[in-house]
Amino acid sequence: MEIDRPDVVAEVKAAFARYEQALGTNDVAALNAMFRADVRTIRYGGAENLYGYDAIAAFRTARSPIGLERSLARTVITTFGSDFAVASMLFYRASAPGKVGRQMQTWVRLDGRWQIVAAHVSMIDEPA
Repeated sequence: MEIDRPDVVAEVKAAFARYEQALGTNDVAALNAMFRADVRTIRYGGAENLYGYDAIAAFRTARSPIGLERSLARTVITTFGSDFAVASMLFYRASAPGKVGRQMQTWVRLDGRWQIVAAHVSMIDEPA
């Protein structure tokens, strides 16, 4: 298995950039489209455990669009073969001083497009 094939890394980076754009502008339809529409898709958030696409979509629809902007640090995208990837990053929000967010996404190419099948988002106190 090839790890970090340049063409696959580029594809996942582009999908990840589309996700970040949609998140920052609260484009709920685009965000929902990036998650696999399946009962086995999972998103663990800062205060919620969402099981299944419908629960994730409902969360996005109900969430306030205020304060979603963030800056990223230490983004690492690793691909395995041509159809599987993990994106990990730290993020910072002006609305949460002294905190650092952590996010991991599992991306899989299914039906010819990259989709998130699992995600974890949490915030901790920024280490000294």
